[in-house]
Amino acid sequence: MTAALNHVHDLASFVSASPSSFHAVAEAARRLRDAGFSELHEADDWNGARTRKAAKYFVIRDGAIAAWIQPTKATGTTPFRILGAHTDSPSFKLKPKPTTGSEGILQAGVEIYGGPLLNSWLDRELEFAGRVTFRDGSTELVRTGPLLRFPQLAIHLDRGVNDKLTLKRQAHMNPMFGLGERDDADVLGHLASILSSKAKNRSAEDIDGYDIVVADTAAPAVFGLDGALFASGRLDNLSSVHAGLVALLGLDTKLDHIPLFVAFDHEEIGSASRSGAGGPFLADLIARISAGLGGSETDRMRAVADSWCLSSDAGHAAHPNYPERHDPANRPRLGGGPLLKINANQRYATDALGAAEWARACRQAGVEYQEFVSNNDMPCGSTIGPITATRLGIRTIDVGLPLLSMHSARELCGVADPLALSSAIAAFFSPE
Repeated sequence: MTAALNHVHDLASFVSASPSSFHAVAEAARRLRDAGFSELHEADDWNGARTRKAAKYFVIRDGAIAAWIQPTKATGTTPFRILGAHTDSPSFKLKPKPTTGSEGILQAGVEIYGGPLLNSWLDRELEFAGRVTFRDGSTELVRTGPLLRFPQLAIHLDRGVNDKLTLKRQAHMNPMFGLGERDDADVLGHLASILSSKAKNRSAEDIDGYDIVVADTAAPAVFGLDGALFASGRLDNLSSVHAGLVALLGLDTKLDHIPLFVAFDHEEIGSASRSGAGGPFLADLIARISAGLGGSETDRMRAVADSWCLSSDAGHAAHPNYPERHDPANRPRLGGGPLLKINANQRYATDALGAAEWARACRQAGVEYQEFVSNNDMPCGSTIGPITATRLGIRTIDVGLPLLSMHSARELCGVADPLALSSAIAAFFSPE
């Protein structure tokens, strides 16, 4: 349990440093640099890497990041072993003209991002986090620390609230951030003041654009009998980003394939963006890596045909208070190991070959795994797995961490499971 606990504490540090997808990318990049990875830029010529064998690289595209190890003997036909995850989580995004308010309370206008459990965000101390672009062309990351709260209506003013809580997105989901009249404060001005320095005195007028989301400020926590439980925001899907990153950083360059870690943005809203799994990011990377190794288009197609993708995203553990919502026979448990996610209608991309490959990786890692399939009366979610398989024609397996309270501001997993997931990913990256 000591190793699992150490892993969870490191996951907690990663989550705490990553209140937005852009912060998650920055933290991943920091760890990669510290481990000797070199950053490449998409606008540069990568052909110079052709002779740099046994090298480690990463590249950033907005809120997405990819990193890979180029083995000594890699060629244009060397296959890939890809771990795919996503950096975003359900939340709220700051609107244009965001400063609002009434009744002497200052509020911020936000738009729902993805599918958050709205009630879980009530009565919490929250922060703004993301990136701001200034008129001088610079872009900077910002986080406010505790600033916001969605205050709940007192039970005295809604006696039926415990029977049914109805939250109207436009009317009720506007967080408060201070006292005063609308003209007394400015959300953008506050963000600019945080980014001001002796060299640059920023103001709201200097801001030309922003991608700012709301994040919970409560620290992740290990708790429960024998410390078996772990609660945190953004486990969907920073748990997979962290697991894949840790697995990649533990590899060496003596491989007969190219291990590639990629964390996309915008999965929670459909992945249809330049930095999402529905965009060209991964296909571009594979093409450029193969070309940099001297491969032709046919060589690249051969490499992809012999490659694997492991799509890692959070899944559902069986809920003890709602047992009827789960499949009667397949009932994953917290602490029971990572999930193999299966769906007959290809909401997950796992097939027989993929299931066998996952079983092999878990055996190699000494990890027990669990199978997840939806109750037939419940709609099944999806993730980047089917998108990647469709775009690239690559063999894909869907896996992930079992959670309770998925899409809550604060999700729950077993302490043993994050390390088990990372160990299985490491075995997938480096088959014996």
